[in-house]
Amino acid sequence: MAVVRPLGYPEHCSLDEALKILLDEFTAAPKRQRLRARDALGFTLCDDVYSRRNVPHYAASAVDGYAVQSGATPGATAATPVCLGQGDFSWVNTGMPIGGYDSVIMVEDTSMVPAAADGGTEARRLKIFRSLTQGENVRAVGEDVMNGQLIACRGDSVTSALVSLMLCAGVEEVSVRARPRTLFMPTGDEIVSGDEWLSDGDMPPGLVVDSNSLYAKSAFASWGYGLDVSPILPDDPDAIKEAVRRAAREYDLVLVSAGSAKGSRDHSADILSGLGRMLFRYVRMKPGRPVMAADIGGTPVIVSPGFPMSCAVTLWSIVYPILKRLSGEAITTGYVWEAIASAETVAASLMIHHSSPQGVTEWLRVKCAHVDGKMLCWPLTAGASVLWALAEADGIAKLPEETLECPRGTGVSVHMTKRVDFSRRLLFQGSDDPAVGLLIPIMREMGFDLAIRAVGSMGGLAALGRGEAHLAAAHLLDPADGTYNTGYIARFSEGRGWRRLLIFHREQGIITAPGNPKGIRGFESLASGEAVFENRQPGAGTRVLLDYMLKENGLSAASVRGYDRISITHLEAANKVASGVADATLGIASAAAALGLHFIPIAREPYELVFSEGFLAHLASGALISAIGSREWRRAVTGMGGYALPPVSIYPL
Repeated sequence: MAVVRPLGYPEHCSLDEALKILLDEFTAAPKRQRLRARDALGFTLCDDVYSRRNVPHYAASAVDGYAVQSGATPGATAATPVCLGQGDFSWVNTGMPIGGYDSVIMVEDTSMVPAAADGGTEARRLKIFRSLTQGENVRAVGEDVMNGQLIACRGDSVTSALVSLMLCAGVEEVSVRARPRTLFMPTGDEIVSGDEWLSDGDMPPGLVVDSNSLYAKSAFASWGYGLDVSPILPDDPDAIKEAVRRAAREYDLVLVSAGSAKGSRDHSADILSGLGRMLFRYVRMKPGRPVMAADIGGTPVIVSPGFPMSCAVTLWSIVYPILKRLSGEAITTGYVWEAIASAETVAASLMIHHSSPQGVTEWLRVKCAHVDGKMLCWPLTAGASVLWALAEADGIAKLPEETLECPRGTGVSVHMTKRVDFSRRLLFQGSDDPAVGLLIPIMREMGFDLAIRAVGSMGGLAALGRGEAHLAAAHLLDPADGTYNTGYIARFSEGRGWRRLLIFHREQGIITAPGNPKGIRGFESLASGEAVFENRQPGAGTRVLLDYMLKENGLSAASVRGYDRISITHLEAANKVASGVADATLGIASAAAALGLHFIPIAREPYELVFSEGFLAHLASGALISAIGSREWRRAVTGMGGYALPPVSIYPL
């Protein structure tokens, strides 16, 4: 019977436990280095710094005026000025030495008397209208800093002001804490460099760009650290092992990207165990769970999962604090928020229910809006491979391990990574259309913003009814009479004075692969079971149209192969067709045109914005209406194909 031996290191530990292991393990004092004072910006001083000269090193004028002897000015007023002869005054600009004088009279308090006005003498005279005290308007020697004065203490961070002060004080070099040298090592046969990725627009399936190296290098730069990046290493355990061995000797911190899971090409755990001592493997956080760390000859080596968001979380939560430790800097309780440069925390309520894995710290990327006196937020796409959500998010919400279910309305703290003026942002919820997204850059040029949630026509009207949107959009066909939107708006508005704005008519139709290889002609073809269909979510106007057309043709939803498959947006559904995952979908002509797909027209429908009675009082409402009426937006939408734009006209329900 095989004996199961303990690993000797913890697996599946909490984030706090993992960090404690690292910080307890690496406690050595940071190294010192000498730098020119002018190159020390952002570094931490190891020693106190003393001035080597007086600043200023001469008595200097603090104003533009005349250097004089204060003893010659008693009693001088506007009514009884004192006149000084040539040789008893000297013009000085601000910062000039005052020579043998002891004070400076501002030019505004003087008048020069020409020769002809003073009895015909050749010498000019200076008329002074106020008396001075000794040293008035004079910067004394050492007024700013005196020779030998303490100007910075060990442990201080070198700021821009201190760099300038040290130069003025004659300090040429300082002793600072050396920043740890860190190497980032991307691994994987599927990884290609950024240059190769950009030079070849037709990459074969299975290859991905090395975006993690760029993200890590940018993060390090924002923290004030340098980062070296090695060439991409293949999935060869011997090659990776030798590279890690060499890096651990040459660097203070080594980061390995990918190879941390338990797949056939994930070699990192075996490599680290063979080279040194494993410290932990797997951390209970989402994303980033497969992270691991080891001590190899006194050098910390951290292996980050390869997915972009997992890499980012590992950098914030584990790499940043160990960098601070190796630099001899204090690690605050809010170190993660330092790492993501969060300057503000916003209290917000979740707009949707969210389930968090039990016993796992979860990092949510969220977007926020302020509606009817409430700060609302919603999580963006949660996948560890989704980089768009990190770039699009307003901030990060950290859900602790004990969190499980977060019902709608649950309060969360959002650590903002962007500065947002919520009074100038509108929240749009409703039917998806790429034309709406084209309004965002136009509004931003006007100093406003539009946040979009594609939740379907009914979802948008329901959100507007709950006070969770500034405006919605709908294209809902009423099967009873063939009209659009009116009955649905009446139901959700419950008698409130909502208004409508028709922004365009658009073509809906069946989208297929180029050339229509399945020979799809209409809904009978979709119901034959020979084509895989990609549907939209319940409540979406496009799904309502599909159900109506199936019923009109005497067809059942059950006869459509893929009826239960769901895409949230038109482009997402069309992409399923373009990639061969589906044979057909129902969508708008512009989505088909954008991806070069075949389009079979089915219906021309109105697309309307709907908003509550208070919308026009919102600071950003005028900007939205101006954007809709702008030549730029209307030209762009027309160019997409499948749209007809009427004049802009707001009308009541």
